[in-house]
Amino acid sequence: MKEIHFPYGKTRLSHSFSEDELAGVLCSSIESYMAEASGVQLVKNALEAPVGSERLCELAKNKEKIVIIASDHTRPVPSKVIMPAMLAEIRKGNPDAHITILIATGCHRGTTKEELIGKFGEDIVKNENIYIHDCDEKDKLATIGTLPSGGNCEINTIALDADLLISEGFIEPHFFAGFSGGRKSVLPGIAGRSTVLANHCSEFINHPNARTGILDDNPIHEDMLWAAKTAKLKFIVNVVLNSEKEVIYAVAGDPERAHKKGTEFLSSLCGVDAIDADIVISTNGGYPLDQNIYQAVKGMTAAEATVKKDGVIIMLASSADGTGGEHFYHQLADEEDISKTMSTFLARKRGETLPDQWQSQILVRILMHARVIYVSEMDDQIVEKMHMVPAHSIEEALLIAKELVKTDCPKIVAIPDGVAVMVKR
Repeated sequence: MKEIHFPYGKTRLSHSFSEDELAGVLCSSIESYMAEASGVQLVKNALEAPVGSERLCELAKNKEKIVIIASDHTRPVPSKVIMPAMLAEIRKGNPDAHITILIATGCHRGTTKEELIGKFGEDIVKNENIYIHDCDEKDKLATIGTLPSGGNCEINTIALDADLLISEGFIEPHFFAGFSGGRKSVLPGIAGRSTVLANHCSEFINHPNARTGILDDNPIHEDMLWAAKTAKLKFIVNVVLNSEKEVIYAVAGDPERAHKKGTEFLSSLCGVDAIDADIVISTNGGYPLDQNIYQAVKGMTAAEATVKKDGVIIMLASSADGTGGEHFYHQLADEEDISKTMSTFLARKRGETLPDQWQSQILVRILMHARVIYVSEMDDQIVEKMHMVPAHSIEEALLIAKELVKTDCPKIVAIPDGVAVMVKR
């Protein structure tokens, strides 16, 4: 028997598999990677040797208004590790700089004070100027041009008014932007809703290169990169995390060159080969990424890449925050025929994208490929309305899955962290 542990909320679920049923476990080698130093030291080292840029302390000299774009509550970015080092580096070069931390919520709900304290610690929340971006706050948005996709690019004026715009973040595989981090702090991080909708249009989501680990000829990435350059994002500090959310790698410097170096490091560790499976068990890496169904779609895409056609995906996501959005929920729940839903999405032009349509489109794509059993704390009826089968334990889900695949000895693949791997065929 082999026991596998799966992150689930702030805890984990475990299950013992017999050797004849477990076809494989897809894990990135991040877990066996030994970091060269502590997270604090890695960030400090990165700041002292930036890629393609002067040090941040040099860039900060003679700048009056400095804006640091920071991630929101939906991302496990260890801001308690990164932000103090960035603030110290800025003030080393410019003790009197006016610094604003701009929370990149994208189209998510606003981050609460409690969540800010959890991210940064009480001292930073109490003593620093923090502003939470709202994609619908029109008087805080301004147009900086037209995206390569043709969409109008609006971003937060706090960033536009900065003498120096920088960001923190983390790099992980991303299911349609290729990788997170870098340029994503601007788009979608501090962009207007209409800009995010144009970038996340059905045409781009349907593009074969809008997939995990792909940047070349990825139209979504190209829009994001243009927005970051045009907004004059000057410097980034990005980290790579293991499953314990510990920093194992840090990179700083030019937004494009430093990000590329970080993605190359990550790619060397998290690429795994697909194994044809009847049943695939995946997660979203636990809290904070599995707070709702919306976010959990990411972990499902890893399973989608390895499960057989008409197989079963068991998705483990606590979903304490619900579905993740009314638009997302109703786009799935209000139509019984998912093929019709997909046709509706694909018929919409770039300027006609509806809120959360991209996530719904990807979930429908997954559902057209395989059945999904959703293990969560959610109400069963809500899960069913979203065309998934509800369950509340791995054991219950496996019993249902084995009935659905109608195979005497189904091949099972486990993916303990579906957002940490790039499954290659």
